[in-house]
Amino acid sequence: MKLRKVGIIGQGHVGAHVAYALTLQGIADELVLVDKNEKKLTAEVQDLRDAAAYMPHRITVNGDSFAGLGDCDVIVNAVGNIGLLTTGDRLTEMDFTVAAVHGFVDKVKASGFAGVALNITNPCDIVTHELAAGLGLPRGRVFGTGCGLDTSRLLSALARQTGVDHKSITCYMMGEHGNQQFAPWSCVTFRGMPLDEWAKTDERFRFDRDALQKESIGGGWVTYAGKQCTEYGIATTAARMVNIILHDEKAIMPASMELNGEYGESGLFVGVPCQIGKDGVERVVELPLTPEELAKFHACCDGVRKNMEHLKDIA
Repeated sequence: MKLRKVGIIGQGHVGAHVAYALTLQGIADELVLVDKNEKKLTAEVQDLRDAAAYMPHRITVNGDSFAGLGDCDVIVNAVGNIGLLTTGDRLTEMDFTVAAVHGFVDKVKASGFAGVALNITNPCDIVTHELAAGLGLPRGRVFGTGCGLDTSRLLSALARQTGVDHKSITCYMMGEHGNQQFAPWSCVTFRGMPLDEWAKTDERFRFDRDALQKESIGGGWVTYAGKQCTEYGIATTAARMVNIILHDEKAIMPASMELNGEYGESGLFVGVPCQIGKDGVERVVELPLTPEELAKFHACCDGVRKNMEHLKDIA
């Protein structure tokens, strides 16, 4: 029986919580943690081993170098510097996180890694692009969490607004994982019935859509403002994606994925609904966007391209 092995690069607030989420839920059989801070790495390994001892499932937790990632089924890039977000802009981290990827990607490649790589580091779309370029894996094997967490916030907001359980709602945030992302309201459904149809007969569904979209985009900053980090939401999003991959669920959820003609865009990673399985993103799902929504999507892509220009200045 093949054991499910997951590697996590970076043991800061987010990386450590991803490791804990995977341990707590029993998603992986073995975790390989990597961090340049040896004391922090040793501490996280010990703490997770202590936690795993009283869980109903068995999981092995080890610290290692990049060379130890070679036989992992999935690796998660969680390298970051949360202190750089004090400006209120995810792009502030770009100089640090892109340089970090450039510093380790050849080591991961040299390990022989041939699995699926998931990036959760910001700016997600750009860092995912650089990670994919460095690893050189087939298309779809490298993708990012992108708008996945923002979509969870939209689901939560819609559930509170309408009184409908979030598991009965289908919705997405799309575009840049940043302030330009948007909710395509024409594609929001409640167990198959479109939002606009519900709104005709029920005032609960006649809410301020711009306000809910703004809440979904800004939720991360609410968390950061209170405790100078974000942890649980992104860690759970990453754990969910890892679970989808390891169990070949063929589930559809938003991810930062390379476009190759979908939605009329190419040459960049951006947040779109994707079907995910054992080989990573197996298909980009093209929603029937309205002309206005498609224009917003193209504007998001233009924004990502503009931000990518800064890559030329990063060694």
